[in-house]
Amino acid sequence: MPLKELERLQTVRRFLQLPMDYEHQLQEITRLAAYICGQPTALITFIDKDIQHIKVKHNFEFSETPRCDAFCDHVIGKKGAMIVKDAMLDDRFAANPLVQDDPHIRFYAGVPLTTHDGYDLGSLCVIGKRPADLSPRQTEMLEVLSRQVIKILEFEASVTLLKEKQAELLRTEIELHAFFESSVEQHLLLNRDFEILAFNKAWDNHVRSAYGRSLERGKKMTDYIHLDHLAQFYRDYNTALRGTAVFDERKLKSDGNDAWFLVKFEPAFDAGGQIIGVSVNVVDVTRRIKNEEMVKAQKQSLQNIAFIQSHELRRPVASILGLMDLINADGNQPQTIEWQYLQESVKELDSMIRMIIDETDSDKK
Repeated sequence: MPLKELERLQTVRRFLQLPMDYEHQLQEITRLAAYICGQPTALITFIDKDIQHIKVKHNFEFSETPRCDAFCDHVIGKKGAMIVKDAMLDDRFAANPLVQDDPHIRFYAGVPLTTHDGYDLGSLCVIGKRPADLSPRQTEMLEVLSRQVIKILEFEASVTLLKEKQAELLRTEIELHAFFESSVEQHLLLNRDFEILAFNKAWDNHVRSAYGRSLERGKKMTDYIHLDHLAQFYRDYNTALRGTAVFDERKLKSDGNDAWFLVKFEPAFDAGGQIIGVSVNVVDVTRRIKNEEMVKAQKQSLQNIAFIQSHELRRPVASILGLMDLINADGNQPQTIEWQYLQESVKELDSMIRMIIDETDSDKK
């Protein structure tokens, strides 16, 4: 199947899925087309791969027909109207089931329904059971009505797309808002004038607890920062406003107690990449810092214990080594395997204790 036809079929199926909120207007157009052309029946058809879908109809029973029998299939790809004055005298349609049997078509006039990007969906057509013809004026009016059908269909497609995008944006907004508000981190967005654009519940709760007041959009942030911290906060804000992010762990007061926070000042950009303000995020890391300090203290304690124990163990070993040296110096040492084994074991023990002391000293350094 040619690529152009595949793209046309995709377009047809997209329009077939429309909710048809404007079906009443399309129904009026088919009725008007039949009236102008002096024929009993008018249709709006979509030509799919194997089926002709009759989307809107005036005085017609079928909702679809095989594509191979559809007169409108011959309109696809043509410019302007196709008129069949007498189907019984036209070799293309004389044996057509729609001519030989119900609805017994003899006259047909159809205009392609062409989208703005050049795809033919189907046609706006009029049919009759007797041979006939259209005047130039009637043909022109049929073409005008076909363009009106396309305008309505494309408008409906645009509205549907906008509704889908709006629903998607709403879902995204709800998800982001839920994440933003449920986060235990404090989030704040300031504009280029140091005014509050947005904040989450965690930051508002912090301000309520610290200052006994609520944050308000549009207010200067100077109203919500303690004087002891204002200079550094404003300095970091200006650094981020110039395009450089600031990340720092700080010891601050929280509910009268010392607490550690990871503070982040980052530039906020618009869709065009321009800095419109600063995003400030604060995370309480007091528990982590305290855990690290506790682990450090425990490690130091273990090192001290190891150092003391190793020195305490070395004292008796050093005494034994001194005594053995005296015995060896007198020349009266027993020349036995047990004596040699004892000397080697004491020296090995002394070597191991020295290694423990060296490792402990290295850790302290």
